[in-house]
Amino acid sequence: MNYYEMTIAGIKHRLPICRVTDDLYIGAFVVFGNAELTVACARELLKTAPEYDYVITAEAKGIPLAHEMARQNGDKRYFIARKYPKLYMTGVFEAEVKSITTDKVQKLYLDTAEAEEMKGKRILIVDDVISTGESLYALEKLVEKAGGITVGRMAVLAEGSAQNRDDIIFLAPLPLFNSDGTVKK
Repeated sequence: MNYYEMTIAGIKHRLPICRVTDDLYIGAFVVFGNAELTVACARELLKTAPEYDYVITAEAKGIPLAHEMARQNGDKRYFIARKYPKLYMTGVFEAEVKSITTDKVQKLYLDTAEAEEMKGKRILIVDDVISTGESLYALEKLVEKAGGITVGRMAVLAEGSAQNRDDIIFLAPLPLFNSDGTVKK
């Protein structure tokens, strides 16, 4: 397996290069299980975060990051858009998303009780990697439906053309790769 080595928030990290299609490979960034990296990324993102009331992320890879950002900032609450409705949700509404790393359209769900807490509040959208922007778009739709105000979009990495977006804040660019592990031009 090929790997891409990079420094993220001052920490050296190796990303396995994984096949998406025959001519598209990505560096798989996963914060699960890496407490040191999660803490460092949250700290660095908070340095440039706009003022907000709550953080929201999509299930699942953004959860450790959102949790750590909330913890470091002294926030008592953050929100998670779920991939499936949960039994404890009092009611739900949804937004569709087609991610680069999944092979079908998925839905993200938010609890109507959580939406009440978000109404009129400044919401910061956080994710691990922004690539196509589809997850961001779905989260923005949920925030809008909840009556919240999106004040920022942040990620640890911006992949491919997302690096050129001026509406997101990210810590480092992540290139796309060829099947031999070389960076796509």
